[in-house]
Amino acid sequence: MLQCVALDNVARHFFTIRGVSLKGGVEEVARGWDMVAREIGVASGNLWRMTQVHGADVFEVPSVSTTVAAERPTTDALMTAGRGVALVVQVADCIPLLLADRRTGVVAATHAGWRGSASRIVARTIEALSRTHGVLPETLVAAVGPSIGPCCYQVGPDVREAMLNAYPGAMVAGWFRPDRGDRLKLDMWQATSDQLVNAGVLLENIHIARLCTATHVAHLHSYRVEGAAAGRMAGVIRAV
Repeated sequence: MLQCVALDNVARHFFTIRGVSLKGGVEEVARGWDMVAREIGVASGNLWRMTQVHGADVFEVPSVSTTVAAERPTTDALMTAGRGVALVVQVADCIPLLLADRRTGVVAATHAGWRGSASRIVARTIEALSRTHGVLPETLVAAVGPSIGPCCYQVGPDVREAMLNAYPGAMVAGWFRPDRGDRLKLDMWQATSDQLVNAGVLLENIHIARLCTATHVAHLHSYRVEGAAAGRMAGVIRAV
């Protein structure tokens, strides 16, 4: 398990690594999720997961919950003020973003691949936190867990075009650098940091692990490297 020291002062959380089985055989996966629930300190039924679709919807998890719905919410961000529930984002290259508010204790977990970023999922999460819970962006602490780095994330010009349609050109310019042919390298760490700052989060409250999943595949899962055989990692958070 990996933790962000700054976020640890605000909310209980961790990012899993290879060795915690969250994809595969039914019994093996069940043991993996039981371990996650124990580590974060909630009952298995209060571990909230998402059906992630690379979109921009934010789902409010009830403050008091005894059983998770049979169907996971189809969304790419979860938020809650509840102390007895934990939120989960699953990744195998995409950005796992955990947020906690120093003032209210409200927490959120967001899945931010490039498609979600082009749909403004980071800003929408913060807007939802502010609208629903009165969270001030400047009191948020943000932690980005292991994800594919700018060294390895090759994309096409269509990705740059999608980002340009969502954000000012000057902002997007720092996210891409030329690679071979018409291919580009995308820096999702910088992109996520810029989106957070643009939404009002203070730069000093943004913490990025800078652990590339494709580079450290012996310890992390990477869909780019392993394809369909890739496992999944989780970012997990709960209010304290």
